[in-house]
Amino acid sequence: MNEAKVIWMDGEFVVWADAKVHVLTHTLHYGNAVFEGTRAYQTADGLAIYKLEEHCKRLYNSAKIVAIEPNMDYEVVKQAHIDLLRKNDFEENVYLRPLIYLGYGAMGIYHKKAPVNTMIAAWEWGAYLGDEGLENGITCCTSSITRNPNRSTFGKAKAAANYLNSQMAKYEAIENGFEEALMLDENGFIAEGTGECIFVVRDGVLISPPNDNSLESITQGTILELAKDFGIPVERRNITRDEIYIADEVFLTGTAAEVTPVRSLDHRVIGNGSRGEMTKMLQAAYFDVVHGRDEKYKHYLTYI
Repeated sequence: MNEAKVIWMDGEFVVWADAKVHVLTHTLHYGNAVFEGTRAYQTADGLAIYKLEEHCKRLYNSAKIVAIEPNMDYEVVKQAHIDLLRKNDFEENVYLRPLIYLGYGAMGIYHKKAPVNTMIAAWEWGAYLGDEGLENGITCCTSSITRNPNRSTFGKAKAAANYLNSQMAKYEAIENGFEEALMLDENGFIAEGTGECIFVVRDGVLISPPNDNSLESITQGTILELAKDFGIPVERRNITRDEIYIADEVFLTGTAAEVTPVRSLDHRVIGNGSRGEMTKMLQAAYFDVVHGRDEKYKHYLTYI
């Protein structure tokens, strides 16, 4: 990966190579930690973080859900995102990864006696699913692995442990020659990708599943706002995998994935097998927003 100069750890800037934890760190063994994925973009007015407030709020909401009491004040962590970017002198677009985790000092399943730590790392990172994917779309399969059901985990928390099944679904997809996996919920409906929300276009209508069994996506919210601006009809309802086969367009959204078209699912070509017109329009609008080219949405940007 593209290493930066420093990482922020519990209020201090630590040289990248020295940002280490003990092997008996509680989170390493039991998986209880919460994190965010946040992006900063190079704009005409300098580097700017997109929706910093929303990402920090979700980070602290996640910590509340999994019963972790943060060791750092909310405003301190929010400001640390800004300070970290200033310290690292980035020249390209940046991905930020804040993490609240349980540190060294206690073992066993009961976690409340473990110390809490907070860190933020940032590095230059391009398109998560590739520049080629952004333009021409990616191939997907329906995963054999079910998205975590609400009866067994907390889906509204962006928690580290929640991503084991996403990791296995991604592994399955890549090993079988696909680029991404779509995961079904326990009722057989499409829940999301391994780290993205899904949108389907049919007969001019933009469709996205409700967040009953998925993370409340910040990028998904932006796309829904943009669709309203364009006057695009929107439906929030369940989607089956076979409906995706016959869709006109499909795309995935997420902070890392941004707006990535899907050109096929389970070897069925979607639409004309390339980026559709609505996808192209919403993708261009999204990049205008995050790069500060849309005045209406500049209030979502925190300039460094």
